[in-house]
Parts: sequence; C-alpha cells; structure tokens
Amino acid sequence: MTSTDTGVSAPAVEPEDDKAALPPRLERPMLVQLGVLIRDMVGSGKGAGIVVLMGALVAILIGNMVGQVLLNTWNGQFFDAIQKKDLAGFWTQLAAFLRIAGLLLCLVVAQTWLQEMLKMRIRARLSAMLLDRWLKPRHAYWLGFAGERGAAADQRLQEDTRLFADFTTELGVGLLQSTLLLFTFTGVLWGLSTNVTFNIGGETWQIPGYMVWVAILYAGLGSGLTWLVGRPLIALNTERYAREADFRFALVRVSENAEGVALHGGEADERRNLDGSLGLVLSAMRRLSGALSRLTWITSGYGWLAMVVPVVAAAPGYFSGDLSFGSLMMVVGAFTQVQTALRYFVDQFPRIADWRSAVARVTTFRDTLKDLEEDIGSQETLTVETHPDGKLVFTDVALSLIDGRTVIDEMSAEIAPGERVLITGESGSGKSTLFRAVAGLWPWGSGTVQVPPAEDQMFMPQRPYMPLGSLRQALCYPSGPDRFTDEEIAAAMERCQLGEFVDRLDQEDRWDKSLSLGQQQRVAFARVLLHRPKWIFMDEATSALDDHSQTAMLSLFLEELEGTTLLSIAHRPGVEEFHTRTLLIARRDGGTRLFGKASRPVEKRHGRRWTGKVARLLKREPSAGRASAVLTRPRRDTERPITYTQ
Repeated sequence: MTSTDTGVSAPAVEPEDDKAALPPRLERPMLVQLGVLIRDMVGSGKGAGIVVLMGALVAILIGNMVGQVLLNTWNGQFFDAIQKKDLAGFWTQLAAFLRIAGLLLCLVVAQTWLQEMLKMRIRARLSAMLLDRWLKPRHAYWLGFAGERGAAADQRLQEDTRLFADFTTELGVGLLQSTLLLFTFTGVLWGLSTNVTFNIGGETWQIPGYMVWVAILYAGLGSGLTWLVGRPLIALNTERYAREADFRFALVRVSENAEGVALHGGEADERRNLDGSLGLVLSAMRRLSGALSRLTWITSGYGWLAMVVPVVAAAPGYFSGDLSFGSLMMVVGAFTQVQTALRYFVDQFPRIADWRSAVARVTTFRDTLKDLEEDIGSQETLTVETHPDGKLVFTDVALSLIDGRTVIDEMSAEIAPGERVLITGESGSGKSTLFRAVAGLWPWGSGTVQVPPAEDQMFMPQRPYMPLGSLRQALCYPSGPDRFTDEEIAAAMERCQLGEFVDRLDQEDRWDKSLSLGQQQRVAFARVLLHRPKWIFMDEATSALDDHSQTAMLSLFLEELEGTTLLSIAHRPGVEEFHTRTLLIARRDGGTRLFGKASRPVEKRHGRRWTGKVARLLKREPSAGRASAVLTRPRRDTERPITYTQ
C-alpha cells in the first residue's frame, strides 16, 4: 500500500452547495416532442394495449357517427310530422327515436369506458418509461445538477404525466370525433344547401354548398380570433405550473424540517419565504386569469351566435317555401354538427394550451434523463473501473466542480483489502466529494479510480436512507425484507443498541422522522452487520452518536466484521484508534495537499488483546427479557496527539 503527497487548490464550499448546472438544451418543436413521446410509448412493443384501445375507440366513434346521421334524418321527419299534425307519424318517430337514442347511449358509455382505460394505459406506460430512466444508476442524483430542466421531478412524474395522459386522450378523441363529424355532415349539409335559394329582383339564385361555406367562414373567423387572443396562454400555463412546483417544494421543505424551524423560532422567516413563493403563484394566476377572460369574449360570444347563425343563414330558403320546417331543422342540425367540428379549436383552446405546456414539461424531463450520461460525458470525467485484485487505487485523481473549479488535484493512493483507513481534513477540502467519486456519483474530474467489485461495497453517509415502510425493510435495505430471518435481524438490532425496537419490527412508520439521527445511524450499522460487505465506506457515519455508542459501533470492525476493509471520513475524536492508517486532506502553502501516516500493524494494535479489551467494556444487563449492551469507557489519562507527516 502506498500514499503519495499531492497539492491541489480547494474551494471554500462543498460541491453540493455549488449552483452550477449541466448545459441547457434547445426546446424542440411541439409536434417533434409529441412524436418522441408516442414513439417511446408504443414503439418498444410494450404499448400494444394502447394501440388496441385506440383501435376500439375509432370503431366506437365511427358507430357514433352513423348514429348521429340517423338522428339528424329522424330530426327532419319528426318536425315534419309535427308541422303536418300527423299523430300516427309523431308516435312512429318517437319509437324510432328511442331505438336510435338507445344505440347512441350504448356507444357513448363504451366510448367513456375505453377513453378512461386509455388514459390509465398512457399514464402507466409513460410513468414506467420515466421511472426507468429516473432510477437508472446515479441518474436521480445527477438530475440535481441539471438546473431548471431537472427541477421538480415529483411534479413531472406525478402531476405532469397525469395531465399528459388526460389531455392527450380527451383532446385526441375529441379531435378524431370532430374530424369524423366534419367529413360526415359536410356532405349532408352540402346536399341540403340545394334547397336554400335567394330571390333577388324576381330571379332565383342558388349557391352550391352555401351552408357549408357559411359554416367554414364562421368557424374560420372564430378560430383566428381565438388564436390571436389566446396564444399567450401556452407560456402562462407553463409559468404557472413551474411556480406551483416551487411553492409545493417550499411547503414540503418546511414540513420536512419542522423541528429545525421550531428550534430556531424561524416560523416568521419561513412565512415570509412561503409568502414570496405563494405571491409568484398568485401573480402567474392573475396573468392567466386576465388572458382567459379576454379569450372568453371570443369563445362565449362565438357559442351564443352559433345558436342563430344557421337559422338566419337558412331563413331565405324557408320563407321562400323551398324548405319545410322539418328540412330547416335538418339543415340547422347538420350545420350545428359541422360547426361543432370546426369550432373544436375555439372551444378547446384553453385545454390545448394547458396540454401543450404539459407535453413540453414531460418531454424536457424525458430528454434530460435520457441525455444525462451524454451531457456528463461531454466534459472531462473521472474514470471509475473495477480493480482486478479487489483493491481501491487512486491514480492521478483530480476532482472538480461542474464549472471546472478544482477540489482535489492529482491524488494518488492505494488501499488494500483488510485495511482500515481514516480520511480527515477541514470542511470544504473535498472529503465528501472523494466519497462520492468512489461511489461513482461524482464524475467531474480526471484520473482513474479502481474500486473493488460493486457487490462487495456498502456506503454509509452521514444521514442514512430510511425507505418508506416497516423497520424490517429499513434494516434489510437494499435487500428485500425476506432476505434475513427474524433471529438474524433481532441479533443485529441488539448488537447495535436497537433492542427496544425489536417488537416494532413490522410496524410501518415514517422511521426517518420517528427515529433520532443517532438511532438512524445505528440502523445503518445493523444493516451493515446483516449484509457483511467486504468493503465499507463511511462519511461521518457516527457524527450523531455519543462516545459510548460510537465505540460500540466501531468495535464491530474488531469483532463481527474483523477483516472488513474500512474507509472512513470523520472528525470525531476516538475514531482514529479504530483505523490502521490515516490520510489528511489539508490546506498548505501552494494548495491543498494529501498527507499520510504510516500504517499500524493490525496484529499489534488491533489484535486479540485489543479485541478482548473492547469486549470487556461491554457489560450485559437483562432488559425486558433481552440482553442489552451497557458500555463503560475507561478514562484516558493522556490524549495522544494525531500527527501527520508529509
């Protein structure tokens, strides 16, 4: 094993406090974004259910159009019977109506069910696709450096996927239905227009397809005005959802840190911050409300006028006697159907604007996740590979922030299996960055890190991760809860001073809230004791423990985990004596340098004599039918200074 001195420059803050982000990406056209999402959802062979549902919906909509044509024909016959006061014909048409209405009712119910199922399938497929990318190794962590593109992952995965599924299904089905209506009733309306004539100067004039042209002109005018007035809604919706995400994040942050806020009496300050976030939401809503109000002048006015426009347009034919009352109703019905199709854009523009912003947010999130490795690979990156002999070797390693500022420069060291190495240094000198680099989380830098096989490693950060669920799941993580027996788990808990929680092993709770940080750190040690990895990397993993508990936990490496390789980052006194070698990252003239201290033979310092000494410190007392460890630590007459040689 070797350690070489190196000199580097170090920033005054840890890298996680730096706000530099991955480079921005140009936004693609909306149709390209939509095409990419659809291709991902149905092009991989996993979207067969979506395709089947879409085919069934098309068949239902075609049947619905046939029913609408029958209903429009019935409309004319029914009102003709009323005009003629034909009682028998009246009852006959009522019976016909019940048959047509029954058919349409069945079709509408089937359409509703298929539409809701399609929403569910689209959301399930899109969510699975995004979750697959988000939970690829290291991607969720790297996403935090993507700036605005990767912000509010929870909103993208929950709210935006829901909006995309709902709007895409509803707007898509509505567009298809309107298109079928348009093609079906344009022909009907064109034929009925032959009965609409104009008497001018004693001469009769007829305009081919007159009512069709009136419908197109009216719809074109309404659509043009809608686009002109409502275009800002797209950007305003996007801004509103972004501000909502920021406000939700601020609320969650206060909720998650309620104890710290209360201890500092910071409620008033948090209220000011939340008022500021809420103010941005309300400001976005205010601008959106103004835009919607202006658009309502167009959409509502268009809808009201559509009630009389067909009657007024067809009135010359009716008053000239060329159109019966029933034929007039057929013309009005056909005109209404064509108008419904042509004014689809007008009626749905606010939802289209909302959908457009949802497509943009989902696509941006998808692209960011997909291209994380490419973005990182475009920069100078650290090489992490498996060492053939299972060692940990740093060769000319330089670590930097995303913006290029250096943290550690050209460090070289070798750690062999069985060693216990302590890394110390001032805050901000790059210790935690080195910890992340070994884990493969921090790619920014250069040089080579050769690591032991991944299955032999386990990392212990300062705040252990506590998954949702039972305490058993937290102890067995990342393995499944059935990996270890009750006896194995109970023994590990007793050894790590968690015996009081054995009876609550299968209780589901927010354990990251109900356990203190010290208890959570002992859970992490119990987790290690269960998995027994060959290499353990600790970053201030005993920071919340008292001296007695720290000694009890670290003594695991002298007893149950003897022979396990340990790499620790720590400032606490008493940690150094459990390690065989110390490396110091310290600032000196000319930059930050790595200092090492010669290793201490394991047999001499931490052999059987030392193990027995620690064992004698652990006196057992019965507690509720179980053995619990009571640690008594001898007082030291002198404290041995830790010195480092260059």
